[in-house]
Amino acid sequence: MPTADASIVPFRSRLLPDAEYADATIAVHAGNDPDPVTGSIVQPIVQSTSFAQRGVGDSPEFAYSRVSNPTVSALERALGALEGSPQAVAFSSGLSATTSLFLALLKPGDEVLISDVVYGGTTRLLQQILAPLGVTSRWIDTSDSSAVSRAITDQTRLVFVESPANPTLKLTDIGEVARITRARGVTLVVDNTFLTAVIQRPLDLGADITLYSTTKFIEGHNATVGGAIVTRDRSVLDRLRLIRKSLGTIQSPFEAWLTLRGIKTLPLRLREQSRSAGTLARYLEAHPAVARVHYPGLASFAQADLSARQHGAEVGGKPLHGAILAFEVKGGIEGARRLLSGVRLITVAENCGAVESLLTHSATMTHADVPRDQREAAGIVDGLVRLSVGLEDVNDLINDLDGALEAVWRRERGDGSARSGALAGVAHA
Repeated sequence: MPTADASIVPFRSRLLPDAEYADATIAVHAGNDPDPVTGSIVQPIVQSTSFAQRGVGDSPEFAYSRVSNPTVSALERALGALEGSPQAVAFSSGLSATTSLFLALLKPGDEVLISDVVYGGTTRLLQQILAPLGVTSRWIDTSDSSAVSRAITDQTRLVFVESPANPTLKLTDIGEVARITRARGVTLVVDNTFLTAVIQRPLDLGADITLYSTTKFIEGHNATVGGAIVTRDRSVLDRLRLIRKSLGTIQSPFEAWLTLRGIKTLPLRLREQSRSAGTLARYLEAHPAVARVHYPGLASFAQADLSARQHGAEVGGKPLHGAILAFEVKGGIEGARRLLSGVRLITVAENCGAVESLLTHSATMTHADVPRDQREAAGIVDGLVRLSVGLEDVNDLINDLDGALEAVWRRERGDGSARSGALAGVAHA
């Protein structure tokens, strides 16, 4: 009876270890070496609970899929390669990645400083789960580097920022904050979900850890839930893998396989989506039913100079700023309701980063668990909506928004009249 040949020589990786490649090349090939047994050019889904061992004390790389799995490891190699870092650690969701990170690095009596504008689930985790365990947290304006410096105490262990922040897109000067935290012996974590390594590389800017909801742009097709952490500190990676093994929060093989496939088109998708987002931001800024637009690519954006320095992936001499924008419609909660009920092509949903364009009402969806006074102080008012720009034709998206905003404008006018010339002067992509 034939036996497995332990001497099978794997196919060589297409990516040379000492060479530098563009992100588009890395996205296609990293983690996708041909299968050593079949030569498959698509990473197989290893949907197995456990793995055969050769004997006592074998210590194989893969033994049980709650600890590690070949398909998940392939995704982790790809995520690490995109940031020039060791293999990442993948989790079952973005929040499980955040939870595992906090449990890995914090103990009772420790303090987290966190951006005043941040995903509502992160706020809920800190206030309702970790606070009773003795971990304290303070929300500060991390866009003010001096405020970060003043806020750090002897108990501070982590500074956790989102840049751009969800949903107002407020930025943190990652390099400047990194210089402050490094001098004080504090770990800096950047949630880079909105931009990914294609547009912003926090580790290169000085951050210690990058965190992702891979559910969003990295997978990009509204098909998975997942998270990941990337760092160049191998001791932190080892600690995270211990926490993941103990909690059972590893990403599943099928989710990892879909996410690995999504990464192949990540640079292409995100660049096209970012260009459309810029066009939509300019259109919305000129619309009479819109009170304010938040988008780092606008000249009116309060931190436009920082966004030009911090965001990369230049195309035609200009940096890209991602595919998420937020805008405040006039009329508060009623204006937001009219907008969300009026769109047809754009989907109302509590997600972002997909190939389909999605509208989210932050106050009642992603940030519903944030206390109202804290939410409003962060600029998340009742009329604010977040738009995740997909891959539809940008003119079709404008037409869809135009029809929905017409109802908002009629209510604001109070006379039932329709406006005219709404698209005048707007440069369509």
